[in-house]
Amino acid sequence: MRIWTRVVLLLGLLGVTAAQAELYRYVDDKGVVVLDRHGVPPQFIGRGYEVLNDQGRVTQVIPPAPTAQERQRMQEAKARAETDAQLLRLYASVADVERAKARRLSELDSIIGITRGNLQSLRTQQANLQSQAANHERAGRKVPEQLLVQIDNLAKEQASLKRDVERYRQTRQQAEASYGRERERVAELLGQSE
Repeated sequence: MRIWTRVVLLLGLLGVTAAQAELYRYVDDKGVVVLDRHGVPPQFIGRGYEVLNDQGRVTQVIPPAPTAQERQRMQEAKARAETDAQLLRLYASVADVERAKARRLSELDSIIGITRGNLQSLRTQQANLQSQAANHERAGRKVPEQLLVQIDNLAKEQASLKRDVERYRQTRQQAEASYGRERERVAELLGQSE
């Protein structure tokens, strides 16, 4: 039993000695290279350091922490990689992008067409109501309040539909530009010519 206890103690001491044999090399705030057996002070860890063995050979290199600009570039690169992966999941070729673009623009054109049709219908209704109001005035009668309210409501609905048409047109332009960018990137990623 005593031999095993001694062996365990000896191995434990060797482990402690091996751990103590490590040196840490870092640069302090004055630019001086420091060798330290106790580790790197927290304020210098971000600058990076090296771990050396008992023969003075570098066993591990801890690089400096990235700067704010480097972190920003890494985040941008990561976001770009995620976007590229998403594009490649959506599109197997440039032709797929073209088909998706045509489909989306067709949908928007249909919505714009329907909205314009609704707008024309409201204009026709308003013209009919205005004709009725004019008939009342020509006959020397007061135009009914309900008729005036209807004409006003139709004018408001038309203004709303005009805003919708403009919004859909802008969405269409944005979609066209977006699909153009996606087409270029997919072509670049897949090595397909424009």
